[in-house]
Amino acid sequence: MPESPLTYYTHPGMMTDPKEYSRLLDGLPTSLAELCLVVQGIQVHIFWAERYGLKLSEERQKEVNLRTVVQKLKRIRELDDRPLNEARSLEKRLVGNCRDFSVLLAAILQHQGVPARPRCGFGTYFMPDHYEDHWVCEVWRADGGRWGLVDAQLDALQQRALEIRFDPLNVPYDRFVTGGKAWLMCRRRQENPDKFGIFDMHGMGFIRGDLIRDFLSFNKVEILPWDAWGLIAKEDKDLTEEDMALLDRIAELTLCDTGSLDPTPAFTEMRTLFESEARLKLPGDWKP
Repeated sequence: MPESPLTYYTHPGMMTDPKEYSRLLDGLPTSLAELCLVVQGIQVHIFWAERYGLKLSEERQKEVNLRTVVQKLKRIRELDDRPLNEARSLEKRLVGNCRDFSVLLAAILQHQGVPARPRCGFGTYFMPDHYEDHWVCEVWRADGGRWGLVDAQLDALQQRALEIRFDPLNVPYDRFVTGGKAWLMCRRRQENPDKFGIFDMHGMGFIRGDLIRDFLSFNKVEILPWDAWGLIAKEDKDLTEEDMALLDRIAELTLCDTGSLDPTPAFTEMRTLFESEARLKLPGDWKP
């Protein structure tokens, strides 16, 4: 019988597998609140660093390109070899972004046997009337029998600066719009695609990138926000009707609940598409 969705998201993927550094994740707290403090204590967001009073060199900024948890843990240890639950001084924290906070939290939870998966989409809580490119972590809440969103990036300083009025450990699903939901909203003319993006990058092409990144994350391949090939890199004008049909379908699949002890049709189709659809495959020479 195929692996159940909850079992699948309990095991690490190519990005979240700590491999030889797994011992560093032993003995960490199990509460989400404490784990978010751990993640925040070993990383600093590249775009928020100066708000904390930290000036990053160009060399340190390159740490945001580290894809895998193995690479991250190696660098974290180089900066400060104390246990991960001991918060570092700012200059000793790994430089990352929203994806990195989400990926590291997912890796720790998976190590503890908790189903977790990073999600790519758009936060509505960064600027008014705007959907900001963002990642959060979706965690299975066994006590409630449901998935829930956690924004591990939002520490006390960011919550104050952004005037956050919800619990970052339980982000409302209308405050974080997944790539698939954003795609369908704009395809159905329910929202303006120019409201979605970051900096001067926005529109349907940008949304398409987050849709595919979210789909890949469902398949445990959490690529960097700037990784682009195939359907991500294609110009809007070059998309075929078949391409659009495929994008619509994967958007619908990412909105289906996969919180089941048994394989669901949507989960099975999502895995099959990832394995078989050439337009969604990783490049043959691609390495994490």
